[in-house]
Amino acid sequence: MQIFLTFDYELFFGSKAGSIEKCMIEPTQRLLEIAERNAIKLVFFVDIGYYIHLKKQNSQKAVNDTRLFEKQIRQMIDGGHDVQLHIHPHWEKAIYESDSWVFDMKNTYKLADFPDSEIERIVSNYKTALDDLTQKKSFAFRAGGWCIQPFHKLEHLFMKLGIRIDSSVFPGAKYSTDQYDYDFTNAPKKDSYCFQSDVTIETENGFFTEIPITSYRYSPLFYWKLYILGRLFPKQHKMVGDGIFLSQPGKKKFVLTNYTWNHASSDGYYASKLNDIAKRNQDNSNMVVIGHPKGMTEYSFKQLERFIQHQKKKKHTFVTFSTYNSQ
Repeated sequence: MQIFLTFDYELFFGSKAGSIEKCMIEPTQRLLEIAERNAIKLVFFVDIGYYIHLKKQNSQKAVNDTRLFEKQIRQMIDGGHDVQLHIHPHWEKAIYESDSWVFDMKNTYKLADFPDSEIERIVSNYKTALDDLTQKKSFAFRAGGWCIQPFHKLEHLFMKLGIRIDSSVFPGAKYSTDQYDYDFTNAPKKDSYCFQSDVTIETENGFFTEIPITSYRYSPLFYWKLYILGRLFPKQHKMVGDGIFLSQPGKKKFVLTNYTWNHASSDGYYASKLNDIAKRNQDNSNMVVIGHPKGMTEYSFKQLERFIQHQKKKKHTFVTFSTYNSQ
């Protein structure tokens, strides 16, 4: 089995964005050190909109943060890691005040919230900015908030730009708020498939390949443990990021009372399930794990490294989209 360890490299998008140091630089450095110790490569889906709009600011802090961002992206590239495109279009309406970000999420969180002409401008500009920064051609994509639907709005633009691989879907999942939504309940329960106009419909000889984030059906007991451990052992289970998530009304109550489909993740207590998820998927060709540097905890850093070491003993390989694409 091929295992993709993917990380969305970004700030928080709630009432407090957090700092680049705590949300991105410091935890990513620890991830890079884990990768080096274990001789594997990681995938980073970089929220390039943050970088584009950070560069427009004139404060000394913004200048310093820009340099930190550029230096770490260069470190990823020099280390042989994969850097691919991640778009949160709400940056188009973000305001920088007193060296912090203020977000307006109304009709800005999804690419589909924008007119077609704006979608083309945003995606084209963001991809160009990432490619210029990395000096490589990005070809894989993950939608911010997994909001890849409706894909027909992106189909021809992605073909023109050479974006051929998507990894936004996690089969079985569905969620909707005022700001964003996705519905993958009808997505193929496969570890890869071709598609064309709809990410949830397999299409023979489709231009695009979906390599879904591996999904798992979590019990309410898992979430009770997650919340209890966070209160009992905060040093081990507190996120390293210093921001606040975008509000998800009703989600906490729902997951505490229902079985739910969610992704295989290295974030926090989710990392405890990685080896079990790998065992359940061992007959598949691919397993995709999602994580966020900002969402890591002391517990999850340890669990992630144990997962890597255990799966290497099982003779599974850790790959990137670049190595996958070259096969």
